[in-house]
Amino acid sequence: MRGAGGTSGGIGNFVLGLLMMCGGFYLLLNSITVTSNFGMGARLYGFAAYGGNYSVTSGMVMIPFMFGVGIIFYNSKNILGWVLALGAISALIMGVIASIRFSFRSMSGFDLITILTLAIGGLGLFLRSLKNFESAPSPDSENRQRDP
Repeated sequence: MRGAGGTSGGIGNFVLGLLMMCGGFYLLLNSITVTSNFGMGARLYGFAAYGGNYSVTSGMVMIPFMFGVGIIFYNSKNILGWVLALGAISALIMGVIASIRFSFRSMSGFDLITILTLAIGGLGLFLRSLKNFESAPSPDSENRQRDP
């Protein structure tokens, strides 16, 4: 009977490793806090030009979007309208993603060690279960069988 992944690695290691890995990575991802400072007045992009520091806010990105939508409704085959609308939406999405901050919740060292042991130990067990443990015949055993 074959084990996990068609190998002789063992179904027990597969299931235990999968459970440990899922539990550990769940706890790890659950301990991460995601915050954002995004708003209609938030600075999305900044650049220096002509000796000054200029910033593009999320509200300013909506101006080309409005022109693009207006052009699209007037003539849907106009490429400029589509470029303006899609470019503004793309800039807005990239700005939102760029404003995201990740931080780790405070926890004890024991909690962190337990989470990492579950996640990485489970990954190791899971990958070991996919390894084939059937022993291949060694070259010495073939030579012994040929010689009487």
